[in-house]
Amino acid sequence: MRVAIVSNELPPYRIPLFRTLSKMSGIMLQVLFCSRREPNRLWDIPALDFGHIFLQERIFSYRGRYIHNNMGVLKRLWEFSPDVIVTGGFNPTHLYAFTYAKAMRIPHVVMTDGTDISEQNLSIVHKIVRKFIYRRSRSFIAASHGGLRLLRSYLVPPESCFTSCLCVDNAMFSPGPVENKFFDFLFCGRIEEIKNPLFALEVAIDTAKKLHRKTSIMFVGTGEQEDELKLRAAQQSMFVDAKFSGFLSHAELPRFYREARIFLFPTRGDPWGVVVNEACASGLPIITTPYAGVANELVIDEGNGYIELFDADTWSDRAAWLLSHPNEWQRFSYRSTELVAEYSYQNAAAGIVAACRHALSSDTPLTLDVAERCE
Repeated sequence: MRVAIVSNELPPYRIPLFRTLSKMSGIMLQVLFCSRREPNRLWDIPALDFGHIFLQERIFSYRGRYIHNNMGVLKRLWEFSPDVIVTGGFNPTHLYAFTYAKAMRIPHVVMTDGTDISEQNLSIVHKIVRKFIYRRSRSFIAASHGGLRLLRSYLVPPESCFTSCLCVDNAMFSPGPVENKFFDFLFCGRIEEIKNPLFALEVAIDTAKKLHRKTSIMFVGTGEQEDELKLRAAQQSMFVDAKFSGFLSHAELPRFYREARIFLFPTRGDPWGVVVNEACASGLPIITTPYAGVANELVIDEGNGYIELFDADTWSDRAAWLLSHPNEWQRFSYRSTELVAEYSYQNAAAGIVAACRHALSSDTPLTLDVAERCE
């Protein structure tokens, strides 16, 4: 089965997935990347040992989003001659690939990281485009339960839906000794408003006041709020010892997770949150928001973490409890590693293969008539 996947870019945590997929029996893989990395990313891209092509970059920015528009994808698809085409987005490049699939009568598979929450505010035009493509596709790959709910909202039949979880190398992030915990808190991500690093700092400050001791927090990442964050941390240095690592390569990350006790993920909106996979694999309790895709899936409230709205007093209560009750912290830690175990590259690759095989075995795509019968 010759599988072509059209993807925006190549984050480090996706490399093992494509490697695993390419080594599965009966699969010939070609991944077509619109870009090595988008302008706001600092990822290091190693040598790749699976079939891939980096298309000539044609990127423009619109309302803070990067749009890929490269018709060269058509030539590359023609050269590879796939049995099935998987598209991982709705940029023009993905739409060209979808059009090619329909013109050549090649089964098309939708792959999305989106959820019913992350896409609830899409424009009418965006929803029309999705509905058009969904009703002419054979199979669908979601990254989460929220993604499956999203597909159901477009009346996609459950038997056409498959899951390919977002994951990391769990063994790479395995927990370190408890006595080597040098930081109370870890924040890892872009230092930007949507990730809410200033709120994470506020939680560390409030926790210090409740524990009657100074707390420590490590910020991993860079971004436009970095100067403001450092200034605020300096002003509150009597309560919190804040450290800033800057950007780190993927290989450098595990040490910082192992040196922390609690992972803070106060996102204002993430379809998933792969950093939480890393934190769970490291045995950290998580405090996050309902606006994270991991909420109620990889993070279970009062199981391996807490899911709270943006109230620093509540977050610091939760944090202070965990930091002052070692047995509870250990229970949460164990549960994190237990939950993340199912989020593996083998399972993620198997979901993609199952979706592709279903697409090849289906007689017709999800047409308008079928969708109406679902209603």
